[in-house]
Amino acid sequence: MKLLPLFVALWIQAPLAHAIEVLASVHPLSLISAAITDGVTQPHTLLPLGSSPHDYALRPSDVRRLRQADLIIWVGPQMERFLIKPLAPHAQALALSEQPSLALYHKAGSRAPASDEHADHDDHDHDHEHGTDTHIWLGPEQARQIARLISQQLQQRDPLHAATYAANLARFEQALTRADRDIARRMQALASRGYFVFHDAYGYWERHYGLRNLGHFTLNPDQRPGARRLADIQARLRAGQARCVFAEPQFQPALITAVTQGTGVAIGSLDPLASSIAVTADGYIRFMHQLAAQFEECLGRP
Repeated sequence: MKLLPLFVALWIQAPLAHAIEVLASVHPLSLISAAITDGVTQPHTLLPLGSSPHDYALRPSDVRRLRQADLIIWVGPQMERFLIKPLAPHAQALALSEQPSLALYHKAGSRAPASDEHADHDDHDHDHEHGTDTHIWLGPEQARQIARLISQQLQQRDPLHAATYAANLARFEQALTRADRDIARRMQALASRGYFVFHDAYGYWERHYGLRNLGHFTLNPDQRPGARRLADIQARLRAGQARCVFAEPQFQPALITAVTQGTGVAIGSLDPLASSIAVTADGYIRFMHQLAAQFEECLGRP
């Protein structure tokens, strides 16, 4: 009979032997996940740093990781098309863009140059010009909703740590509110300064903070923009319409260097995938401040 209490104690502690496996498709979603899983488990990222979710090919090792995960967090079929088939049989997959509580930005009314938008078919991006902006982690309010969805999923799947997930969510929301207030003040000083971006990825951030994006080089960073679009952007740069053109560290800046040559426009860099930010509990908040600093560094120049 003395063995019974020991057996019961071991049975109660059994869930601790297997920490819940959280797998996010892209790095920024791992940053948000880490804020919620702090003290319980460390989330992992499916795509290697520097890889684009627009055009990724799964490896056999990736498929194994998907099968082993207890919770898979991805944007949804409009972004990670390579996950549609592998995730079809997985009940543990959370497609964020399909959640009713997440407010999505629809690209009806492009920020690209009007004369080029529908005429330059060599851009190959016309078909999804009016689709949903899938870069949902770049919106502070969307990040808040993502964190809530992740917390809900984890509390359901791992009730032993439900109180920790709830407390972590409360801390994240408080930190997010403080960061948002500070960044809103900083972005207000830049609101009238026009700029171009290489990749049309920043709609959530720009709408939230009221920034003046004049256009983009491409919708899909894996596809080269057409000659007509490049010529239009260069003409507008020479006319003094923009303070800055933003490149991205994941892609070669040669194209932007060529277009800006002789215009006097500064070149900055934005990292929408937060590739230099470690996956820690405060990682997403640090990412927000880094992105704000990248806008300031280029747009804040006299």
